[in-house]
Amino acid sequence: MSKLQKIDVFNFKLENEKRIPFLNLAYQTFGQPLGTAPVVVVNHALTGNSNVAGEKGWWKALIGDGKTIDTQHFTIVAFNIIGNGFEGGSLIENYTDFTTRDIAKLFWEGLEYLGVKNVFALIGGSLGGGIVWEMAFLKPKAMQYVIPIASNYKANDWLIANVKIQDDILNHSCQPIEDARKHAMMLYRSPLSIDLKFQQEYVNGAYAVENWLDFHGQSLQTRFSLSAYKLMNHLLRTIGKSVDEMALQLFFNETTAVIHQVAVDSDGLFVAYENENLHRRFCKQYKALFLHTLNSVHGHDAFLIEYEQLGQILWPIFNFKTTKNVSYQS
Repeated sequence: MSKLQKIDVFNFKLENEKRIPFLNLAYQTFGQPLGTAPVVVVNHALTGNSNVAGEKGWWKALIGDGKTIDTQHFTIVAFNIIGNGFEGGSLIENYTDFTTRDIAKLFWEGLEYLGVKNVFALIGGSLGGGIVWEMAFLKPKAMQYVIPIASNYKANDWLIANVKIQDDILNHSCQPIEDARKHAMMLYRSPLSIDLKFQQEYVNGAYAVENWLDFHGQSLQTRFSLSAYKLMNHLLRTIGKSVDEMALQLFFNETTAVIHQVAVDSDGLFVAYENENLHRRFCKQYKALFLHTLNSVHGHDAFLIEYEQLGQILWPIFNFKTTKNVSYQS
């Protein structure tokens, strides 16, 4: 695993005007050394972390030597969302104070500390995709590509409602992580994928799908803390909270980025029609706004499963040769 490094952040101001005296922003880098190659920022999902490549990297199918996002050509920077507890990182109890806009601001501060002025691409899935949008809204001219996957620029009522259910489970269940994870798995997969996978198999007094849910609940219990789950879940409902219609229009007036939305046709968490609506509204005004769709039975988790399709979408973006190091030019 790439070495986990930390940046000390002092007196950080949140969107709600509160100030945090001290934060540790943990990150990992992969590929070329900082300062020598274009930078790709990869944002992780709810239970993910900064370990995006290498033997145990959660996106190792896409990121690595000779892969779609080629570590022989790019510097990959991946931050941990503060409070996710990765590798013993600090936890946050006052989780409702934080928003995805705060996380985006913190990530930009981290990049500034690393000497990165502009990035080649911002990319992430699910919650990470929401943070991609937030980072783009904060600095509309600081990246060449914006690639939110299985996500949206703003939490809709469906997402907010499911976050509420998750939060209630996390705060009131006697086995909160396990029970919340079981509910979440039904949002991450589609009815068809569940039916095709299990086909009502019944073994040793239980349906296979029940055993599968128990497995995922118990597995998360061993690697994720309750406070981390509460924070990551809460962040979902804050995506785009400060982005009204005027702010959205202003962003498309100002940005110079090429934007590739990647939706999942069977997504039950970030529903595809939200991506379609945004594209329909702005594609004529902003010619560099593109919409791609992963066709999959797997639901939201398709961005972690359909690597062949995703690779075909991303390959033309990342498969190029250039000597221009845009990430360190003002």
